[in-house]
Amino acid sequence: MEKIAMLGGGSWATALTKILAENGSRVHWWMRSKDDVQHLLRTRHNPRYLSSVAHDLNRVFPTTDLEDAVREADWLVLAVPAAFVQSTLDKLDRDALKHKRIISAIKGMIPGKNVLVTDYVAERFRLSHARLGVVAGPCHAEEVALEKQSYLTIGSPDAELAEDFSRLLRNRYVKANPAQDLDGIEYCAVMKNIIALTCGIAHGLGYGDNFQAVLVSNAVQEIRRFVHAVNPQPRDLSASAYLGDLLVTAYSQFSRNRTFGSMVGRGYSVKSAQLEMNMIAEGYYAVKSIYEMNRKLQVNMPITAAAYHILYEKISPAIEVELLKEKFK
Repeated sequence: MEKIAMLGGGSWATALTKILAENGSRVHWWMRSKDDVQHLLRTRHNPRYLSSVAHDLNRVFPTTDLEDAVREADWLVLAVPAAFVQSTLDKLDRDALKHKRIISAIKGMIPGKNVLVTDYVAERFRLSHARLGVVAGPCHAEEVALEKQSYLTIGSPDAELAEDFSRLLRNRYVKANPAQDLDGIEYCAVMKNIIALTCGIAHGLGYGDNFQAVLVSNAVQEIRRFVHAVNPQPRDLSASAYLGDLLVTAYSQFSRNRTFGSMVGRGYSVKSAQLEMNMIAEGYYAVKSIYEMNRKLQVNMPITAAAYHILYEKISPAIEVELLKEKFK
């Protein structure tokens, strides 16, 4: 029985805990909220996210003790928002993860540092990237809760690690496959949230499916240019870990980044949209990180630039999308 430390109390942490526990793993589930842990222990349900899922408390062990959750684990799965990764992990001793394998289920970057989550973890805990992996979609937590057919890719430079974690996830409704492109998959996961957010802004402004299709097709080219500049190597960006993840996030009703963008397009301020959603839209932070990285790279990235101008420079969404559409073909 594999022992997993699951860090995070959101919908993706809840979905992954469901899969791993039902497949036989022992999951020590760390949450920040004592009330949420107590609710889980009483009712077997996460009160905030995917509350329809009933967890088997013989295999799932909710706790607010981070060190206790991590101590005996074979695997550490990170599913906290990227903005809270540093404050969470800095509570651990630098040797706490020495003999563990770490999987990031985070589709974001460390704000302020503008680095991938796996790069931060490798540096903070002095780990080889061969001990790290990332979970990519296309897969929404809400559909996992409903046990709808889903596909996951586990990216890691270590083929054995990627296959081992894939095996822990496979079941009748989840297919999981290994891949060795850690950085490419992780950067694409960050970028797709920026694109979904921009699609949402356009939708909120009243643009239709025709425009969104053109936006997404231009986005594929933008992602390709950026990923090649930051981590050049052969990769097929039409694969599901890249294009599939982009499409489901840009189009799905479950996409929080699209929802956030739609609210901004309809006139909400960033703050009011965040408060009403009561969920983290990783794309908001990713826009700033990627935009700042690109000041050095100088890649042609009109969609990312438009999103940055709207969210951080408070340019009118209507004006910015009007300018953006002239750059599309």
